[in-house]
Amino acid sequence: MHRVMGDCDLEALQRAVEQFNRGEFYACHDTLEALWMEAVDPERRFYQGLLQTAVAYYHLQNGNRRGCMILLGEANRKLADFLPTYAGYNLQALWEANQSLLQELSCLQPEDPLPPVASPTLRVVGGKPD
Repeated sequence: MHRVMGDCDLEALQRAVEQFNRGEFYACHDTLEALWMEAVDPERRFYQGLLQTAVAYYHLQNGNRRGCMILLGEANRKLADFLPTYAGYNLQALWEANQSLLQELSCLQPEDPLPPVASPTLRVVGGKPD
């Protein structure tokens, strides 16, 4: 049975998205982790995909290319189930940004410096979750 997100879940998700969009990836991780721990699928998988994306960009900020690449791949495998939009957010754009970064990082040699990367943002497309 599919559980509909409650108002508290949506408020926490909005807070996590705002943290993500400000580049506060560790705080975003904490907010999403609390949601993820209480959720059931499919929301649980959705939260985990967002959480892994946030941690991937946290790793990138800290120069951890390998950790970033692993988590981007795992995140996109989960987020693919929710494209193009879910819970009112444009996940297609996030998924594509993750794929682009993953491809860019995979082309680098180990000794190459990490490129400056503008973090993606999650945008509202309207509506509420199914």
